[in-house]
Formats: sequence, structure tokens, C-alpha cells
Amino acid sequence: MLDALKGRTVLVVGRGTGIARAITLALRAADASVVVAGRNRDDLATAYDDPGITAEYVDLTDEQTIAALAERIGRVDHIVSTASARARGRLGDLRSEVVTLSFATKVIGPILLAKHFAPRLARDGSILLFSGATARKPTIGMLAVGATNGAVDALVRTLAVELAPVRVNAISPGTIDTGAYDALGEQQKAGLFATRSKNNPARRIGTSEDVAMAAIFALTNTFLTGVSLPVDGGEVLV
Repeated sequence: MLDALKGRTVLVVGRGTGIARAITLALRAADASVVVAGRNRDDLATAYDDPGITAEYVDLTDEQTIAALAERIGRVDHIVSTASARARGRLGDLRSEVVTLSFATKVIGPILLAKHFAPRLARDGSILLFSGATARKPTIGMLAVGATNGAVDALVRTLAVELAPVRVNAISPGTIDTGAYDALGEQQKAGLFATRSKNNPARRIGTSEDVAMAAIFALTNTFLTGVSLPVDGGEVLV
């Protein structure tokens, strides 16, 4: 399976930490060349000490930067977009601009990525997006997040049909310890993780490496398309 990525070029949009980093390192372990791209190019460049990883600038809320990135990179074999914008909050606390940014980053941005990179993608290549368990399990305080993730799931199915034979899939993570929960504070985070570990069938919290393994599977399985692959420890079942 890993041989399928040897010598291929993969664009990874996102930060230089957490899930994006785990995927990038897994790709390099499979001998793929990786272009990491995001709004903080300098941070990305310093996050990796590897000649097989190059850093580029892109802002998924700005189509011109996406078009420019496509022109600079040229042909690619796979695209992975992990970018997101936090939109947590109860209904009464949500602001329009927060919800709009969430959709712009995680739904509209990937649409524009597909638009500008589709002519440059290998016919046996793929696009991998990120949804989330909140698309399938309603959670108070996660209304905008769930709506955004549901839109990603719909996007994946339609792009898979329109861009065929290029494959389009998504990873749908559950609770993953990426540092995203650190803002809760040590005690509240520990309590949340303990509760979810006790309740989900896997009896633990996920790691970035769990997600990276699923991403490699999605990129290399040539009979997988139009799927949002849950990596959630069965969280949505309970």
C-alpha cells in the first residue's frame, strides 16, 4: 500500500501541527514528496526539517491565492485539506461571521481547491477532505461545526461523481487529542477525555497518528471514493 505513494506529490493544506503534521510525516515515510501550504508559510517552513517537504502560502478564504498556488505547483497526485475554523458555541452565542468563516474554510475553500487543481490532478489521484463526527451525532454547542461537517460530507459525494475517475473522500474524526482541547484547561480537558473514553466503544481518545493511518488508506485505496470514513472509536454509536 505504501509503495503507491512512492515518488508521488501530495499537497497538504493546514497547520504544521496535529493531524496535518501526522499526515505529512506518514506521507514522507511512504516516500512521497509533500507540499505543505497554509496562511503561515514561515511557520510551516520551520516546522519541518526535510528536503522532501516544501512550504507554500495559501488562504482557503481567498480564491486568488488558491489559483496562484495551483499555478506554482503544477501537477499533483493527491490533495489533503485539514484546514478548519473553530465555530463552537450554543445557538444564542453564535455570530454570523464565525459561521461564515467555518464554511469558507472547510467547504468553500475545498470547492475552490478542486476547481483550480482538478486539471492538474493525476487521473489516478485523489482529494481528501475532513468532516467530523458532529455531522452524524448532534451535540449542543457544536451546531455550526456539525452543519459545516455535514456540508463536507455532501461535497465529497458530489465531487466524487463530477471529478471521476479522480477519487474524493473525507476522514470524519471523533475526539482526537491534537491540542485543540487545550483551551479548556487541564482539568476540564481531562474530565472530557475521561468521560468520552469511558463511553466510546474503543475506550480511549484518538491520536493524530490514528487519523494519519486512515488518511494513507484513503489516498492509496483506488476503489474508495465518495466516502466519509469515520475515525471516531465508535463515538457516534453511543
